[in-house]
Amino acid sequence: METAWLYADAGNRIDRDIARRLADIADFVCEIWGKPDSGIWEVRSEPVHFTQSKMMCWIALDRARRLAGRGIIPGDHAARWREASEAIHEFIETECWSPTKHSYVRYAGTEELDASLLLSVLHGYEPSGKERLSQTVAAVRRELARGPYVLRYSGEDGLSGDEGAFITCSFWLAEALARQGQLDEAVELMDELVGLANDVGLYSEEIDPATTEFAGNFPQGLSHLALISAAVAIEQAEAR
Repeated sequence: METAWLYADAGNRIDRDIARRLADIADFVCEIWGKPDSGIWEVRSEPVHFTQSKMMCWIALDRARRLAGRGIIPGDHAARWREASEAIHEFIETECWSPTKHSYVRYAGTEELDASLLLSVLHGYEPSGKERLSQTVAAVRRELARGPYVLRYSGEDGLSGDEGAFITCSFWLAEALARQGQLDEAVELMDELVGLANDVGLYSEEIDPATTEFAGNFPQGLSHLALISAAVAIEQAEAR
């Protein structure tokens, strides 16, 4: 839905069939947003109400409403989309915010954190206001970052063993800092991350913070896409 909005907002045409499919997606989000899930990381523990999942559902419906408002997709169910997005917002702000951590949490009812919460800044989860998003970025950095390395989450995932830092999450953090106006810190982190690439400029999925050895899938496309997105965000921030 975000891609469709960016595409249309740039002046491109969305054909009638795709427009109907996008409206159907919004209807589907209204049906499923209240169900527990396994989250962006597809954990093996019991499904829960992951905060990032709810945020992305809100974003999907917000973009659907924008598209419908411009007559780009059918808006017959726009009132339903608005009602569902308001319910999602209420759930996130009351069930997924920790006054103790001063942060959104990994899922409703926990005090654990998750680096995927950084995507709320990258993709424009807006109704919370800047303060809560800024506090969440600070909390993720405080609890999940080990220098330039960022762990995906804290807490149980149903899998045995440990994992390294997820390189994508480090680039998400750099981008979030840039988007929130912390340009010097974003540039400093980005410089460190660029220095972690191998001799031909490639990244794996994970890095062991203790040994700096690559781990997981190699090369990892998501790591490089996150690098590009962070670099663009920093360049745009520098131009402002």
